[in-house]
Amino acid sequence: MSHVHIIGGGLAGLSAAVELAPQAQVTVYEAGPACGGRARSFHDKALDTVIDNGNHLLLSANPATFRYLDHLGARDTLKGPGVPVFPWYDLQEDLAWTLRLSPGRIPFWLLQRGSRVPGMRLGDVRALFRLMKADEQACVADCLLPGQLARRLLEPLAVSGLNTDVKRGSARLLGNIVRRTLAKGGNACCPWMAARGLSESFVAPALRYLERFHAEVLTSTRVSALQIDEGTGRVTALETSNGPVTLGAEDSVILAVPSPVAAGLLPGLEGPDEFESIANAHYRLAQPLKPRGALKQAGFIGLVGGVAEWVFLHDEVLSVTVSAANRYADWGQEDMLTHIWAELRRTLDPLVEVPLPEVMPVARLIREKRATFAATPEQDKKRPGAKTAYANLALAGDWTDTGLPSTIEGAIQSGVVAVGALGFRTASAGAAHA
Repeated sequence: MSHVHIIGGGLAGLSAAVELAPQAQVTVYEAGPACGGRARSFHDKALDTVIDNGNHLLLSANPATFRYLDHLGARDTLKGPGVPVFPWYDLQEDLAWTLRLSPGRIPFWLLQRGSRVPGMRLGDVRALFRLMKADEQACVADCLLPGQLARRLLEPLAVSGLNTDVKRGSARLLGNIVRRTLAKGGNACCPWMAARGLSESFVAPALRYLERFHAEVLTSTRVSALQIDEGTGRVTALETSNGPVTLGAEDSVILAVPSPVAAGLLPGLEGPDEFESIANAHYRLAQPLKPRGALKQAGFIGLVGGVAEWVFLHDEVLSVTVSAANRYADWGQEDMLTHIWAELRRTLDPLVEVPLPEVMPVARLIREKRATFAATPEQDKKRPGAKTAYANLALAGDWTDTGLPSTIEGAIQSGVVAVGALGFRTASAGAAHA
């Protein structure tokens, strides 16, 4: 049986390992103490509870992600309203509203005032077609039309989806998201979240699955170099923190690490080299919130016109996401937490049975400085495919050419594509980008 060495235990590496385990011997090398990368959970001492290192909202139109979860028997670890409902709050107008998409491809929701974006004009929908037809040079701002559809929906979706400002973000990448979601109707847009943490949904089930097939997962094990025989065009050995590992004639390698790490291991590799940060604020409440209406149904709310963008209700923890957070790099931690808390009180007090306390509770701000590559047209062009110049080496990661920005769906899809690039069997999920 051939042996595949997977460098990196994030979701791209775990996806590849799960795909390979039934058909090859697998070893995963993870430099950190735990697998999961930017989609994992940990116990925070300050909050004295388990939190995720980032908030992730999935949509039903994420085929690679749901295939991965189904493979692991982990779909039931997600929670969601089961319908395409998205509550929003406009901080500049102090206006709460709810986007309720109609299930099929015909967008009946556009004709219903209580379901669509307040203040939008039907002609504003042309922006969606402009995004889907955008070339690789266009930025999101080039495709948007002035009005409330852009301000209250498309701009915040672009910033959170691309993690890049609309003036610089790739219209092609956002258009690909629109094509997979809104263009297919509400049934493709049902929101889902990890019910008990990202690790419980995406990491722990994968490790249990890999254990069943006797795969080896080596944490706190860094791969510092690849030995390559240019004559045969193959990787022949790995230099690891536990010593050298020699590859057999039938062995392969999947490099599933961040772009800068991959470039350090594979000289001459071009990949994205500009990055955007994400900030996540977590507030530990004395007791769980008691939301009403659409907020209770969805379990989250989107914000427009402030610093906070998405608020997730996790029992006694309020988790807030701030995308494209380079713009707040000079904000102090306490200032940012205090500012966001004020926005939360304005947003949530009208929507919950018991108002939030005036005094901010114990809180934690986590800044992921290189959360994603900057999803600009220039950076998108630098993304390599899964195949490399070496017969037994493939690339995986949300920074590779998945056709999507940095997302869980892109990461998991990339792992499947890397497996196919090495000649192993795969299902159809993500195969179009091989």
